[in-house]
Amino acid sequence: MIKVSVMYANEPGVRFDHDYYCNVHMPLVKARLGFAYTIDRGLSGGVAGSAPIYIGMCHIFSESVADFEQALAQHAEELNGDIQNFTAIKPVYQISEVIVG
Repeated sequence: MIKVSVMYANEPGVRFDHDYYCNVHMPLVKARLGFAYTIDRGLSGGVAGSAPIYIGMCHIFSESVADFEQALAQHAEELNGDIQNFTAIKPVYQISEVIVG
């Protein structure tokens, strides 16, 4: 199993609409790609009370990179186009192998 992490850096004055992200964007991702996901909201950095490194992120789970890439290829334009509706932050992506789940 793989996990695709999509992370949005926390920068001064950044706009990130968590309600839109949770209630519109990620359900759209699920409807188009069909994969399970989780959503995180950054609370703090490594020291309690410090600013989080990422203001928001999601983790999408797929059986393989090939399965994920095949599903995304059909809907990438629509999904990427929707990002502007909740933030101007350019997302950082990472694909990981899930070793323990």
